[in-house]
Amino acid sequence: MSTAATETRRTPRPRADALRNRERIVSAAREMFVEFGPDVPLDEIARRAGIGNATLYRHFPDRAVLIREVVLSVMSRTTEQADAASAEEPDAFAALRRFVHAAADERIGALCPMLSGGFDADHPDLHAGRERLEEAVRSLVDAAQSSGRMRTDVAVGDLLVALSQLTRPLPGTACPNMDRFVHRHLQLFLDGLEAPARSELPGAAATLEDLRTTS
Repeated sequence: MSTAATETRRTPRPRADALRNRERIVSAAREMFVEFGPDVPLDEIARRAGIGNATLYRHFPDRAVLIREVVLSVMSRTTEQADAASAEEPDAFAALRRFVHAAADERIGALCPMLSGGFDADHPDLHAGRERLEEAVRSLVDAAQSSGRMRTDVAVGDLLVALSQLTRPLPGTACPNMDRFVHRHLQLFLDGLEAPARSELPGAAATLEDLRTTS
């Protein structure tokens, strides 16, 4: 038997229930980071996930590891939404519109920790995920602008900042059921992106470089 086959046999595969628990933790953390910020107590995340604290710490030994996993998950899922919209929508602005609403459903506001000075964005997986997401969104924006449907005085950074802000309530607010307004307000934002522009925007467009400098 080859060495590779031996190593494969010796490496235990994660059990199905362990994978489910991990997914539940990440899903619960994604929701709670959006609602309350990344400092939400980990035991509250465990409670929402329906698992014990020990199970959470077995998968994620500290907060930083969990935050990174949530960010990676959101970036991956949002990139998939961008790619699907680009491939399946014949109209470039319709593809952008579909992506914006889908990104809201993926809770893209959970990426806000990346803008925090305490977040370590130097992990190679984060670099790779961020590049894939930025390229996918840039492709949507370029196509919409090239088609003449989207105003040209905005940049990819503007879109990502607006998405993060409009899909994330202020942490800890007591405003109930705010999610029901998200898609309504996103549609108002999208109407403002369409060409021809009805006003001149103050300041300069937010570029991806601006966001990287902020983070």
